[in-house]
Amino acid sequence: MPFRKLAPRISNIVHYSQHEVMARRNDHSREELIEMTLNCVEAYLKDNPYHSLSLRKVAAMIGYVPSTLVNVFGSYNILLLHVVARTLDDLRRQAQEKLQSSTDPKTSLFLLAQVYLDFAKANPYRWQLVFEHSMKGNDMPDWHSDRIQNMTGILETLLHKLSPLRSDESVVEASRVLWAGVHGITLLSVDDKFFTDVPVNGQELINNLLTGYLSSWVAA
Repeated sequence: MPFRKLAPRISNIVHYSQHEVMARRNDHSREELIEMTLNCVEAYLKDNPYHSLSLRKVAAMIGYVPSTLVNVFGSYNILLLHVVARTLDDLRRQAQEKLQSSTDPKTSLFLLAQVYLDFAKANPYRWQLVFEHSMKGNDMPDWHSDRIQNMTGILETLLHKLSPLRSDESVVEASRVLWAGVHGITLLSVDDKFFTDVPVNGQELINNLLTGYLSSWVAA
């Protein structure tokens, strides 16, 4: 069932081509409206933080009333969660493409960390939303939990290959140690908060972390 829409306010339209603006003159199906909304938010996040967004602002940018978006997504928070999900999908896709170039688990771990840092630098506001979004006490939908498990699963699989005799518990612990370390360095790198008078290369710090931790973990 198509949704009726408001006439768009040109001053509120961002990151849309002439073709897309003209397309908004017609009603859209639920699927089309979802795609259009998520594309709009992602385009906004290329240059702006999610804090400056609101349900009303998103609705205005695509020419619909806020209640329509609530009917489609359930809430503004779930709308943002869909954006987070697509960001994780993009990150996972890039990671899988990068890992195709290596069959060595240790090399693959370094490549995976590189993808993580590069993605965050290239998409700082989308990446920020991933880690600052909150379910506000509500249960996380299964479709999103599955995405998180898929991402952590890549890391755990590589660690299993690197040290096959390690227990599942040891692998999970190691994966979280590495993720926490890489994430922390990435966060400081993206925000430029190393607080040092000399240049600091985030990738070099990550490589140092992986080299030291993996050597001791495999040898233990």
